[in-house]
Amino acid sequence: MENTQSEFGTPKPENKKVVAGIFGILLGALGIHKFYLGYTKEGIIQILLNLLCGLGSLIGLIEGILYLTKTDEEFYQTYQVGRKPWF
Repeated sequence: MENTQSEFGTPKPENKKVVAGIFGILLGALGIHKFYLGYTKEGIIQILLNLLCGLGSLIGLIEGILYLTKTDEEFYQTYQVGRKPWF
């Protein structure tokens, strides 16, 4: 399910926008959305921020909303191709 076929038969990469956005909103304190997108170091930092000062939850909420408000192409180019780890 990683690749789907476009109308011309070329592989189209999976867009993880909706799942990452929901993870960010609901499980942002645990950094699950970071791990889902492949940002292991940032996920660990987010867990530590949540344990030390409670900011992990707020960051997760903000990122989840940002993920869901971007277009599919914007999200894909920014977070999956460009690998932008924060906001």
